Amino acid sequence: MPGPALVLATRFTESPVGPYLRLAIAEPARLGMRPGWTLTTVVVDSVHARVGEQLNWGIPAELGTLRWSSRDDERELLWEERQVGVGVACRGPRIPVKVPLRSLQERDDGPVVVPGRIGGMARFGPVTVTVSSRDELDWASGRHRGFLVTGLQQIMREARHPIGLRSTLLAPQRAPNPVLYGKRRAVRCAPDSGRIAQLARAHASHA
Repeated sequence: MPGPALVLATRFTESPVGPYLRLAIAEPARLGMRPGWTLTTVVVDSVHARVGEQLNWGIPAELGTLRWSSRDDERELLWEERQVGVGVACRGPRIPVKVPLRSLQERDDGPVVVPGRIGGMARFGPVTVTVSSRDELDWASGRHRGFLVTGLQQIMREARHPIGLRSTLLAPQRAPNPVLYGKRRAVRCAPDSGRIAQLARAHASHA
């Protein structure tokens, strides 16, 4: 589905799996009559966050080394392995925002629709994405319009299976994928299996 992509750099200070950093790229997508976003590239620095995102919502998260830096009104996140950086420097007043989000992902048990929302205080400003010219993400490199969200709350609801063009049914809490492999070892599940919605307070920069 044509349209602009989103580059999201997030520092979660609270979540069901603890604090972690996340860099994600979302591209516009459609499933039947349902428009939304599909996360095509996601890197986190927490094993449990990776497992939870893959099993609960079909998000193709991978493990990586992420570095967050903060200075005054500037934020930057660097993915060291691929030397992908996202930085934002914002000025002006803070504006309250609350945005509904619909993620369309592919789990082992088929396509799923993941409703959710984000909210917080936003300040608009330029976002700079740096990517090596030899990297497949080089199309995202450059200066873009974006914003910084502080005091961010993100909620991701239970995944739902699409039925027909418009209807959805509640999907199992997790896809039937018993083992995921990380850099050093296999991981069998994320902790706290009863908590499916992800509620986090974070400082985030979104492009």
